[in-house]
Amino acid sequence: MGTFVTLTEVLEARGSPLDEDEVWCLLLASTEALLDISKEGITPHSIMLLSANGSLAFKSCARYEDVASFTAPEAQDGCYSLGMTLYWCVDYHLPQNQPVQLSAELEGLLLSMCEDVEVRRNDLLTVLETCELHHKVAMLPPAEQLVRQLVEDVYRNSVSVRSPVSGMVSFSNTSNNMLTVLPDINC
Repeated sequence: MGTFVTLTEVLEARGSPLDEDEVWCLLLASTEALLDISKEGITPHSIMLLSANGSLAFKSCARYEDVASFTAPEAQDGCYSLGMTLYWCVDYHLPQNQPVQLSAELEGLLLSMCEDVEVRRNDLLTVLETCELHHKVAMLPPAEQLVRQLVEDVYRNSVSVRSPVSGMVSFSNTSNNMLTVLPDINC
């Protein structure tokens, strides 16, 4: 049985944006998962459900109104940009006059994933290769370790305020894959 939290819940629990290493790890894990299932349709509110065991699950949630800025230009019917979603995570709660703190490499990669013209956008294999190389050079911890830590942070925050995180959802994970595709749930 795994308990999952959304990326939005992680950001709300910590009250601050993700740091660059966290974005690199999540981008690597997300890209691997998307390549495994060839599935799109993500928003910052449901980009992935992060599990305490280090796995990821993608779940779409249409409850949030501000999804237009995350929509891939050629997909007006529910597909969203992973690049814009992760960029949003480093911009979370920053004052408007404070710039996002990202290396030129990561910022360029995320913004290239948001290109208006599909053929100019980096494909997932290029993103994966870039992430793997950066992960190796920067000697980042395994992505699963970061996912577990982010979920633990949400748990710790929910325990410290003595109220459960409203959006946590439990699911059985019968697969050994990093990714579990979940059925529709109420968002």
